[in-house]
Amino acid sequence: MSPNKPISMSNIVKNYFRVLEVISSFNIVLNTEIRAGRRVKMSDLEIVALSLTSEYMSIDSENSFFNQLQNGEIPNLIERSQYNKRRKKLFHFTEEIRQHIYSKFTEFENYFIVDSMPLEICKMARHSRIKICKDDFNTAPGKGFCASQNSWFYGSKLHGVCSISGVFQSIDITKASVHDVHLLKDLKHQLSDCVLLGDRGYLSATQQLDLFESANIKLETPMRKNQKGYKKQPYVFRKSRKRIETLFSQLCDQFMIRRNYAKSFKGFKTRILAKIAALTLVQFINKFIFDRPINNIKSQIT
Repeated sequence: MSPNKPISMSNIVKNYFRVLEVISSFNIVLNTEIRAGRRVKMSDLEIVALSLTSEYMSIDSENSFFNQLQNGEIPNLIERSQYNKRRKKLFHFTEEIRQHIYSKFTEFENYFIVDSMPLEICKMARHSRIKICKDDFNTAPGKGFCASQNSWFYGSKLHGVCSISGVFQSIDITKASVHDVHLLKDLKHQLSDCVLLGDRGYLSATQQLDLFESANIKLETPMRKNQKGYKKQPYVFRKSRKRIETLFSQLCDQFMIRRNYAKSFKGFKTRILAKIAALTLVQFINKFIFDRPINNIKSQIT
């Protein structure tokens, strides 16, 4: 949906109050409600609810979103500049909410899938002139190669781990040049006693042994055809790996994750997290409120 296309105000309001109702029920409190001796106009939960509502409704332009919120139906609405600043400050709170939602799905999960996707900042022809997201060298965009598209890109890389049912367990954003294998070093601190499915980008005998010895994680990746003792990966594993590819496709389609309006890396990562948190919230509503397949993400939530 184009960010400039008007959306029924009643739909925005209904979805906002549904999102606010659901995340309020989690009873997650961040003690930042009082600043400089006075109570803020909108609570942290209300800010996060606004953020997730806009992403769920594919309105990724804050200017367009606020232009449609000016008739007073949302109480105590703050100015867009204040919303933008507070939204970025609430990055860790939003991630805490996302992790809480994820925990509702994973009581008996012992199979996970790992993969990555490119987050292009601009086309390669323009990369030498671009200045966005370059506020910190450690997080600045760079050149990377996407094997699935057999092409170079300029930007960052999104790494994700999801359950077999299709819910993100963890995410990370790195420089585009970071190899997929490096993410495995962190996963041994997040997972244990499970099977981890990955593509050939995660093929590493050293990491495979380290994961097994340190956290009893069995890393399953396809073998290269020129490897000694080559065996084709079982069909059930190849089919299951497509689950995370579908999630990435949904993020590109419904949540327009490839479209970037951020000028700083802090704003960039906040937008990426909000899109993934909104996806996870819709999955929660599908399962626990409407009892329907969790990945019907285009369904109404009210």
